[in-house]
Amino acid sequence: MPIDIRPGGIADIPGTRACLDVVARERRYLAMVEAPAPESSLAWWSGMIERGWPFEIAVDGTRVVGWCDITPQQHPVHRHAGVLGMGLHPDIRGQGVGKRLLSATLDDARRLGLERIELSVYQSNQRARRLYESVGFVVEGVRRRHRKLDGVYEDSTLMALLL
Repeated sequence: MPIDIRPGGIADIPGTRACLDVVARERRYLAMVEAPAPESSLAWWSGMIERGWPFEIAVDGTRVVGWCDITPQQHPVHRHAGVLGMGLHPDIRGQGVGKRLLSATLDDARRLGLERIELSVYQSNQRARRLYESVGFVVEGVRRRHRKLDGVYEDSTLMALLL
């Protein structure tokens, strides 16, 4: 079955949260080890939808298998920039879905008038780093010992794309 990429809606939030929970519980890619409570997820993504901020999902039939969102910065001097977050269900990685999802979300950011998109990726996540580089993100720095999980530190790479 083909995987559709489309804007996320309110009805998609429970499925998006379920996908986020799967990725978070892998304990490798995100800054959380489980999804936030359902009411927190509903508040976060419904706020994005109401504000018209970039929020795209990947859907396999009726199941959400990926998400990508960009949160615009709120300080007046940073309003031209946004922070990207995304994740893919392990079942669909390596099939080109991430690039399609990321590209659609970046198109939304352009329409919104954002000029700079920022992200942080753990250094062990080379697949994601290659994805980001493939659409034009460049390395801007490193956060040393950015994550500490189970007593193990990991650095993060800071990347950005100028639109």
